[in-house]
Amino acid sequence: MHRMHHAFSDTERDPHSPHFFKDVWGMMVHTRKIYNAFLNNKLTVEKEFTEEYLPIWKKMDRLGDSMWVRIAFALGYTAFYVYFAPNGWWYLLLPIHFLMGPVQGAIVNWCGHKYGYANYKNGDHSKNSEPWGILLMGELFQNNHHKYGKSANFAQKWFEWDPTYTIMKIMHFTRIIKLKPVVIPAKK
Repeated sequence: MHRMHHAFSDTERDPHSPHFFKDVWGMMVHTRKIYNAFLNNKLTVEKEFTEEYLPIWKKMDRLGDSMWVRIAFALGYTAFYVYFAPNGWWYLLLPIHFLMGPVQGAIVNWCGHKYGYANYKNGDHSKNSEPWGILLMGELFQNNHHKYGKSANFAQKWFEWDPTYTIMKIMHFTRIIKLKPVVIPAKK
């Protein structure tokens, strides 16, 4: 779906463009509907999005979409709070942890295509939302990401900072991961 989003960004074929919905909730429901259609073979992913290096892990997809896995994660988060929370008020943060994935994705797709500034003309509505891009670990540098989709560093201008890229550079330096070089123009 991410590749489709880039190929069809902000058009009718984009699986999660905010420009076709009244609110973020409608966009989230629509995205989930498309995901479920792929998962249950009601929609087929076009060949152009699967040929290069998309692994097909049907069992892993089913496991990840299982209610039992969701319950296990909820229990794991709760156990973490039971062990580490200094008082009961901290338990009010549990819903944030339970919903973090879908809410973060919705914020990135909604805000990253509605609000902010554009460094590049990409033929879509993608935007960079500084300083929120930093708070979401570089994810709201959507305009930069749409221009250089294979770059690990979403920040492009001198005043932009992608904290995730900093972490990846440290992991590269310590040989935990290997970053592949991507040629992009020098920062201005």
